[in-house]
Amino acid sequence: MALLLFLVVILVVIIGYPVAFTLAGVSLLFAVIGAAFNLFDLSILYSLPNRLYGILTNGTLIAIPVFIFMGTTLQKTKLAEDLLLAGANLMHRLRSGLGISIILVGTLLAASTGIVGATVTTMGLLSIPVMLARRYHAGLACGTVCAAGTLGQIIPPSIMLVLLGEVISSAYQQAYYRVGKFAVDTVSVSDLFAGALLPGLLLVLLYIVYVFGISFLKPTWMPRLAEKEKPSIDFKHLATALILPLTLILVVLGSILAGIATPTEAASVGAVGAVLLATLRREFSLQSLREIMHTTIKVTCMVFMILIGATIFSLVFRGFEGDDLIHNLLHSIPGGLWTTMIVVMVFMFVLGFVLDFIEIMLVVVPVVAPVLIMMGADPIWLAIMIAINLQTSFLTPPFGFSLFYLRGVAPSAITTPQIYKGVIPFVALQLLGLLILAMWPELATWLPEKLMG
Repeated sequence: MALLLFLVVILVVIIGYPVAFTLAGVSLLFAVIGAAFNLFDLSILYSLPNRLYGILTNGTLIAIPVFIFMGTTLQKTKLAEDLLLAGANLMHRLRSGLGISIILVGTLLAASTGIVGATVTTMGLLSIPVMLARRYHAGLACGTVCAAGTLGQIIPPSIMLVLLGEVISSAYQQAYYRVGKFAVDTVSVSDLFAGALLPGLLLVLLYIVYVFGISFLKPTWMPRLAEKEKPSIDFKHLATALILPLTLILVVLGSILAGIATPTEAASVGAVGAVLLATLRREFSLQSLREIMHTTIKVTCMVFMILIGATIFSLVFRGFEGDDLIHNLLHSIPGGLWTTMIVVMVFMFVLGFVLDFIEIMLVVVPVVAPVLIMMGADPIWLAIMIAINLQTSFLTPPFGFSLFYLRGVAPSAITTPQIYKGVIPFVALQLLGLLILAMWPELATWLPEKLMG
């Protein structure tokens, strides 16, 4: 019944029903059917009100709507647009300057919005026309924008890392509980932010090296600007467009990593800072505030409804002893931790084609993570591996979500096969980054150990 519940939930989601209501509705239906055949104890659901209350009063999860507000403010008040154009103008002397600028600006937008859909859409609308006007190869332009946009999955402060912090912390406690012990410490969102920083920057470096290399191997793919096409640089505008948003991002992320503020407190500072920046540049109005709040409420409601649905699914799944089933199944795979890790990663990668990262994180990760931690996986390293894996599936043709986001805003002159071909080298770079992290887990564990002990 547990396995059947899992498969039916995934099937119904793939068909197109809303995820939150699928998780809750299918799970409750299975609970009633199970109780009718004496396979499920309905008293397990008595703990549901306390669990839902715990979600809605969780101090860490309050960071989600505030980070969404901060990112939406930067997006809708054209701060992100100015950031991109200023970066491109600053690096115009390099043949690959525009491409590298887009990767760096994508990194900054990732650190400010944390929402892949918003970043890819914004970058696509702003960057693709500029790259095509400068005679960039269409596939390279699309691949660069898609790859830079998905950095929001891994570069902190990422919404995925906030959610993953809660899931991995719970899995860490469960892993200890299953062997009859109590975990003496926990895994926090700040740990994951610190753990994701070096792997995220590694991906940025791999992207930049690739684009820089292509400028020499395929110079016709990114021709130099003619002297008359080179933009004039307004250093006052550059300072406003680059330094102020960069300062805001450093304050938010630095305060978290330094232990000065919790993610929720830092998110609040970031939200207020984004509003102040927009006001200083006269890009803020009552109408834009309405739009920002409307978007924030919609995205936040979606996230929390999925959290509630996932909690119901988790209760029913455990009521059918699904956690024992997964535990025995993964332990039966020959080869120990590494073989099991490969199987789980491939499974999650394939699911990433058809399910959103929130769904995978709240349905699959709580089931498999405790077992992997019991087998010896470091929880922070495991979380970052999962995050990069899901980020890779976002890029992979033909079902990568980032490709759909870009297709929706790309000019009609760009074909879907061009988008697919352009993104394949970046998928290979993602897999290379995942392999490097697998070989050197210290990339994810060293900084949290130094900063948080």
